Amino acid sequence: MKTATTFLLSFLVSLLSFGQVDKKATKETKNLYRNLLATQKQGVMLGHQDGLAYGLNPDGTRWIGQDGRSDIKTVSGEYPAVLGWDLGKIEFDSTRDLDKVPFVKMRQYIKETYERGGVNTISWHLNNPTDPKKTSWDKADSTIKHIFDNTDNLKRYEGWLDNVANFIKSLKGSKGELIPVIFRPYHEHTGSWFWWGAGHCTPEEYKKMWRFTIDYLVKKKNVHNILIGYSTDRFNSKEHYLERYPGNDYVDIIGFDIYHRDAPASNEKFKKDFQRMVSTLEEIATEDNKPCAVTEMGLEQVTEADWWTNIVLPVVQDSKLSYFLVWRNGYDRHYYAPYEGQKSVPDFLKMIQSGKVLLEKGATKKNLYKGK
Repeated sequence: MKTATTFLLSFLVSLLSFGQVDKKATKETKNLYRNLLATQKQGVMLGHQDGLAYGLNPDGTRWIGQDGRSDIKTVSGEYPAVLGWDLGKIEFDSTRDLDKVPFVKMRQYIKETYERGGVNTISWHLNNPTDPKKTSWDKADSTIKHIFDNTDNLKRYEGWLDNVANFIKSLKGSKGELIPVIFRPYHEHTGSWFWWGAGHCTPEEYKKMWRFTIDYLVKKKNVHNILIGYSTDRFNSKEHYLERYPGNDYVDIIGFDIYHRDAPASNEKFKKDFQRMVSTLEEIATEDNKPCAVTEMGLEQVTEADWWTNIVLPVVQDSKLSYFLVWRNGYDRHYYAPYEGQKSVPDFLKMIQSGKVLLEKGATKKNLYKGK
């Protein structure tokens, strides 16, 4: 009896400790969180960054802003289950993001994806609040420290967050309901190519920045249609992954970004690293009762014709991952999803036909925004 009581108490404590970040989240946002958890092991959704905004024609030239078009839909007959977007440049009241996607069109694409039952995830490659002329990639030590020890810098950053809040709160479905999105700030922080990366701030400074950002959006600006996504780049161990983790009260979804470089020489090493990282992520997700995802990945130009079934599918097919997202099809030397005529198309379709990786119709069947 004592053992059973102890177990029950531990279970109840875990439920209380590891729930959703925002207790005032909208109904649809709460449902998305619960259903991402509930539908683990029921197929992994596939995502594509900017997948509705632009892509590649069979001859490698670009198409831009053609409503209803998607490279993945062209080759498979279905839209991606997950669409990724970025808010870079919104801090300057720009009408377009850093990759020239108009924010008014982004809002349209987010609504279309939501109405089809898919998921939208948003990153933010913001400029440096201590020197707005500098981009995310203009690295500077102690940027985070200097945001908080300078009143003007902090006020500027709060103004940028106001713009983020206004955009996210403008996302509405056909019935006027707020559209849930996964908000994924300060990603790939285990690397040092961004000003918030590990080489430019202490773990405590990173955590402070994260907590301030989420508190400002949720508590001050009343943004109640976001799930908070935490995503590292490569990591060596569970301890490395969690070194800058801001705490379960500030994270809804855990993930990581991983890119495959130097194929085919690196194929086996990449597959081994990918499997190790997914296994570690699943361990943490199980302990903390969080959904998990591979928030960015890809092989530039998909140079391996069997990459999807040889490298990706063996790792993701029986995992607890909610989704994996491949990066954008920017131009003929910088793309990560197959397009019409690209050599990996047959293998991509073979992966989809396995039933383990889901596109739009699979996401729709999950009823991610409905209560159970």
